[in-house]
Amino acid sequence: MDDETMTYSQEPSLAEQLRWVHDMLRRDLAAVRQLARQVTDGASPAEVSAGLHALQSQGPLFQLRVNCLSYCQIVGAHHRNEDTMLFPAVRRAAPDLAAAVDRLEADHLVVADLLDRIDGLAGNDLAERRARVDLADALDELATHLLAHLEFEETALQPVLDSWSASADRMPSEIRDELDRRA
Repeated sequence: MDDETMTYSQEPSLAEQLRWVHDMLRRDLAAVRQLARQVTDGASPAEVSAGLHALQSQGPLFQLRVNCLSYCQIVGAHHRNEDTMLFPAVRRAAPDLAAAVDRLEADHLVVADLLDRIDGLAGNDLAERRARVDLADALDELATHLLAHLEFEETALQPVLDSWSASADRMPSEIRDELDRRA
């Protein structure tokens, strides 16, 4: 076994790395759902704004964004990385996963639309009950959709990601180069 293969096999697998990022998303989605409940229960606009700010500036996703991804929106950045780098590599390596990748790409568009909707709703006058309910509903819809998406993605892509993690020789060069760049 050469040093390069050994280095990659000792690192967490790509599937484990994907789950690590997804677990951070899940943790913050729990906070989003709690915020949605507070909105419908009558939290003041200041409390809602403070909750949104805490998610944006103090959570682990903010740290990941600042330190690793340098995009203003972590979920969008994560999906853009998958769309531009991971999914094309999966299509080449595992053509039998084309339908799964199609579904994942479609999910990304839905999530992007939901994030845009939430951004717009968060700017509304949250002193109005209708605005609060709309924001809470959008947050719940995002959480529901994104949690299902993350589960499906992990399950569908695990076999190919595990095969790439087993040997640097099997990993597509663009994935290997990106991992090296981030190391």
